[in-house]
Amino acid sequence: MPVSLLWAVDVYGRVYSLSTVGQQWEQCRDAQMEFKRVTAAQQCCWGIACDNSIYLNLHASDLPVRYKEETYENQRWNPVDGFSERLLPSDRWQWSDVTGLQHQPLDSFQLPSSSWEWEGDWYIDENFEGEPTEKWGWTYAIDFPAFYTKDKKWNSCVRRRRWLRYRRYKAMDTWAKIPSQKTTLPDPFSDISCGGWEISEEPRGRLSLWAVSLQGKVWFREGICHHNPEGSLWEDVSLPGEVVQITCGPGDLVWAALWEGQLIVREGISRDCPKGTSWAVVDSPSPDVGVIHVAVGTNVVWAVTKDSKVWFRRGVNSHNPCGSGWISMVGEMIMINVGLNDQVWAISCEDRGVYFRQGVTSSELSGKTWKAICVPRDGDRSHSSASATSLQSAGCFFSGEVRAQSVVSDVDSDVEKGSADGASCITSTSPETFADAPTDLSSDPPVDAPKPRIPKVTSDSFISELVSDRELGKTSKDFGSAAPAVLEEEVIASEGEVTVLCAGASLSPSQSGGAPDPQWSNVDLEEANIQQAHIQQAHTGAVPDSADTCSLSSVATYTLAMEDPYGADEHPLWAWVSGGGCSVDSHSQLNWFNSSMNTLSLIQSVQSMSLSVTPAQTAAWRRQIFEQLSERSKREMENFRHYEQAIEQSVWVKKGTMQWWRDWKPHKWIDVHFALEQFSGPEGNKDGILFIYYNHYEEKKYLHAFINEVTILVPVLNDSKHTFAVYTPERTKQRWPMRLAAATELEMHDWLALLSMACCDSRGIQGPPSKQAMWSITCKGDIFVSEPSPALEAMPYPTPCDQMFWRQVGGHLRVVECNSVGIVWGIGYDHTAWICTGGYGGGFFQGLVNSTDNIYTQTDVKSVHIYENQRWNPVTGYTSRGLPTDRYMWSDASGLHECTRTNTKPPSPQWTWVSDWAVDYSVSGGTDREGWQYAADFPASYHSYKTMKDFVRRRRWARKCKLTTTGPWQEIPPIPLSDVTILPCAAQSSVDTVPLWAISSKGDVLCRLGVTTLTPAGSSWLHVGTDQPFKSISIGAASQVWAIARDGSAFYRGSVSPQSPAGDSWYHIPSPAKQKLKQVSVGRTSVYTVDENGNLWYRQGVTPSYPQGSYWEHISNNVRRVSVGPLDQVWIIADKVQGSHSLSCGTVCHRLGVQPMEPKGQSWDYGIGGGWDHITVRGNSMEPTRLHLPSLTGPSAPSPRSPQLSVRNTEVNGSAVGS
Repeated sequence: MPVSLLWAVDVYGRVYSLSTVGQQWEQCRDAQMEFKRVTAAQQCCWGIACDNSIYLNLHASDLPVRYKEETYENQRWNPVDGFSERLLPSDRWQWSDVTGLQHQPLDSFQLPSSSWEWEGDWYIDENFEGEPTEKWGWTYAIDFPAFYTKDKKWNSCVRRRRWLRYRRYKAMDTWAKIPSQKTTLPDPFSDISCGGWEISEEPRGRLSLWAVSLQGKVWFREGICHHNPEGSLWEDVSLPGEVVQITCGPGDLVWAALWEGQLIVREGISRDCPKGTSWAVVDSPSPDVGVIHVAVGTNVVWAVTKDSKVWFRRGVNSHNPCGSGWISMVGEMIMINVGLNDQVWAISCEDRGVYFRQGVTSSELSGKTWKAICVPRDGDRSHSSASATSLQSAGCFFSGEVRAQSVVSDVDSDVEKGSADGASCITSTSPETFADAPTDLSSDPPVDAPKPRIPKVTSDSFISELVSDRELGKTSKDFGSAAPAVLEEEVIASEGEVTVLCAGASLSPSQSGGAPDPQWSNVDLEEANIQQAHIQQAHTGAVPDSADTCSLSSVATYTLAMEDPYGADEHPLWAWVSGGGCSVDSHSQLNWFNSSMNTLSLIQSVQSMSLSVTPAQTAAWRRQIFEQLSERSKREMENFRHYEQAIEQSVWVKKGTMQWWRDWKPHKWIDVHFALEQFSGPEGNKDGILFIYYNHYEEKKYLHAFINEVTILVPVLNDSKHTFAVYTPERTKQRWPMRLAAATELEMHDWLALLSMACCDSRGIQGPPSKQAMWSITCKGDIFVSEPSPALEAMPYPTPCDQMFWRQVGGHLRVVECNSVGIVWGIGYDHTAWICTGGYGGGFFQGLVNSTDNIYTQTDVKSVHIYENQRWNPVTGYTSRGLPTDRYMWSDASGLHECTRTNTKPPSPQWTWVSDWAVDYSVSGGTDREGWQYAADFPASYHSYKTMKDFVRRRRWARKCKLTTTGPWQEIPPIPLSDVTILPCAAQSSVDTVPLWAISSKGDVLCRLGVTTLTPAGSSWLHVGTDQPFKSISIGAASQVWAIARDGSAFYRGSVSPQSPAGDSWYHIPSPAKQKLKQVSVGRTSVYTVDENGNLWYRQGVTPSYPQGSYWEHISNNVRRVSVGPLDQVWIIADKVQGSHSLSCGTVCHRLGVQPMEPKGQSWDYGIGGGWDHITVRGNSMEPTRLHLPSLTGPSAPSPRSPQLSVRNTEVNGSAVGS
């Protein structure tokens, strides 16, 4: 574990650091002033001092921070002077940057701040592109700008040379002030947070720094990297409200707390846009109590509300930065911080100790329990770390209970697993433990005691008040009395609650005597309102028990003028902690909790705090509790003895041997034992667990997956193994499934059928797909369906599409289309049209389903293509002898894999050859008589004719193979089709005849007549005239028909109606500039197209009066196919989706935020993939559920302005995936 630092600030503004291998807090001695808060990264720490300025503490390393300044000296030749400084008026500056646009004389370069120093003077760079130049470093060219060379030629009319000078950052391991903005000076800062180093590795050392000003504005620091650690300038970020605190994680998570108590999440953060694009609003966990502090990590969000309750946000990741719901955690904190590896630190509200969240792992991000960090500070007079008082108050664990989940933002309930390893909180009522307490206080019951606590140091005024009150502290010390205590709102212990007491505490004179006004302000408006009853109690000395008003409960009792404000036996009181640079994990061995103490004094102090309970009393209590439990059990079970157990719980296990593609490198197939354990619960529900047992370095290990978490089972057939993939939501995000290989194809089909049935049983899915089902097809032709829920399109929290369950349907298709009345058509690879019969089964389900009704034999034929490549040489012309760097002379389309006519096999064992190899003349771009295409080199643009510059050529060979399978499909002869579209009807539609349009394999447009729910195959085709062949067609909910011609142009069919199903004429729609369209999809009001370069376009201005629309608007790139549903839902098949190991092609993506007033949506949510080729959602007319969130401002207050809620935003400028 590398050595790293945990940073903290105490209530006096002093900065400390704690090493992961250390056992004491080290004070930063170089800090000349008090700090309010700090934020740390591994290489540096930022802080805000009491002057509201930002300081940087950069850790020293072996690699110095150097920055190279450069400028160019330019000269032009003239017949009189030769090369001189006399340039033409149209030339660049004599001293300029590399582009010549900026004037940069040598004396114009200044150091950015006093933290920098020059390493030397300016010198000439005598290297050009790795080679030495002449003595004076000149490079020559014909003119500005042009191609420069180091050699002077007869036509060299201009020359230039580069001057270099290095500056070094010298303020290492010390606090250096960041220079203020020269132009627009930001307001004084009140909060700061750094992170974002995982967004991009370039430039090295890049950081994102966010700051909040006193006026609630947010600023972003531009240009922070290794060679510029201070950054360059502040940029203002627009906001939906006033911000009080902000937090930034190592990745793309940025959250902020608003003054009203709501939270906002920054969206659109990416490598190219680290500042993000927009904000999304997230409500507070509690509708009545706002958030005052929030902290984020890589995949976690923690928050603290104004009542000091701690909350954990579940479902947070890069694809869903807003998360899905809040979980209440145990403990009361004033602030919280998330560091590396999502580890959590916090400062307790009770004792101001720093606490570490134990048990935080990648599988349990919420952790298990809080544990206090008990280490001394350097310079302590007593290195016993703390007395019994501080150990008890700062060393107790918060564990054992989970608070109720917020009803506002959670649909289902989550609980935090309480841990039992926390130390018990011990109470004490012994009067002898309070030396200075009045004797008449011990007789009152402690449960009624008001509970003044340490005020929260969350505002700027606290430390400022401490500094300004130091003289008052001296006076108080001279008179033998401390400053007055701050009494907060009364906290009454509930019934059965044990109140944690601080032993060894003493009452201040202000508590036993008079009650002067409180002197410290507090950012919590609720707690700043001190009740008069408390003051009266303090004035009269009628505090019921002095245990709750110990010296640790009030900051005001400290003598501020002392050199060390803490006593020898008092633990420090912290105001801020930052673990952004602290690298620990669940396996780290830390010495923070094993502080060296006097064991004898510890035992004595614990004995003094123990309850005065005799063994006899304990035995009586136990006996009483046992009798009560026995009576209750007898009373509840007596009335149900005559009932028989209705369902018997049973467990069923199937085992086998397989091979598993290992998750870690080097990836390879290893032999494993495979087991499916199914069980039925007392309520008849079925579930199961999938186990994979393997050996790793002679150690037996296993993987497991719950059946109800499996989202899809995908057969992955190839010529060498019979494999299939198992996906779960987490593995879908990683694009890395569990891959298993069976010994035979039959065994693979048996396991697939068994696992599929088990998955369906655990989710309660039976029978054929519903009318609302979503259909998709893989690149291998396998058909999958998913049953959507109303929450899939719900706003503002839709169901993530990586949690959708997909089940396979028998058959083999290339295209499938449907609508919400149950009409489903498909097209095979051989352009045969098929109609779904409404059955379920076929394929590998044979023999396991109860009925084979509506299951038929289905065949499909596809062509396998290989390329013959040749290169021209002067002696023999075109031959198969290429250059060593050329592609294979027989290859696939990419040229990367060798594919000869003899070794090329069918796609999988299910396919068989039905023809011989033959030259394919139907290649895009055309061929000559022999099928050849010509180009200048590999790879390049090919054409059908030979020119003088064509040195390579290729031709494509094709061979047909056939597959025979079964499924719920019947053939519709005789016209082969290439595309089909069905009218997307509403959920309660009463359409008698459903319009259905298609395009034949030759490009003809067809309209199917007689299509109804009873006769989904229709009766006959009606030819629709066109002047050119088409390739894509789609019909919208209002019978608007759009089509794409083979030349990439778009057309709209006018006057289509039930009375005129074929319409009357085509209207040409201009395509986007320099783009050829290939596919179109029309919904209720939206029209989307995809061009041949993978760009997704939205048609703006489509209205009932002007259905052609006005112009195209770019939405995204790397899109393969789009499907628009009857409610204008948008789903796509996207390429280049980032996974854990590589980019994934063919991924199902869902457009989020699509609403009537925002039909383009806001962001993409990634689902199953890759390897998908087609999806249709045109049958899902299920109205989404609407979640109405109550206002946090109360019924009488006006609703605060907030931007449109959005859930996920993983793209930049609307891109679904990376470019």
